[in-house]
Amino acid sequence: MSQSSISPQEKRHIRVNVNGVLHTIQVETRWLLSDFLRHELHLTGTHVGCEHGVCGACTILFNGAPVRSCLMLAVQVDGADILTVEGLAKPDGSLHPLQQAFHQYHGLQCGFCTPGFLMAIYAFLQDHPDPDISDEALREALAGNLCRCTGYQGIIAAVRHVLLEARAAQSAGEKAEA
Repeated sequence: MSQSSISPQEKRHIRVNVNGVLHTIQVETRWLLSDFLRHELHLTGTHVGCEHGVCGACTILFNGAPVRSCLMLAVQVDGADILTVEGLAKPDGSLHPLQQAFHQYHGLQCGFCTPGFLMAIYAFLQDHPDPDISDEALREALAGNLCRCTGYQGIIAAVRHVLLEARAAQSAGEKAEA
């Protein structure tokens, strides 16, 4: 193939809301969403492990649903709302209760898989806030995320803590209203 027949990479403009910030940007059509987040938006909390959608380290929320960002092209998120692990923390930098609980209950060791676990369980708890949910259901919700360092017990303990804290806050609110 001659050099004159090689075309430059095709680019497209996209508009995407990432962690509450609207971005209008030109992206190469071949870019993976994970690469776009990490290299263009400098949101390096989205980790890339297997690049095949198996490990879950790159999990983000796409319009509220957990997805593997290594399996999506950046052009596919045009018009979407994306939430990454950086978006869980408050603007002042204070951690989300899940992030705090992962730290408190040793739900992480090397930390590589942690952002994916946080995003997967955050999405699950949005739909299943029941503090009485079984550990089996929590483990099932996290089945698509792999960790090589922990035995998952700290992760489950962290989630259980968040659920119990939510129950206590709800009970306190109900007593205050009475």
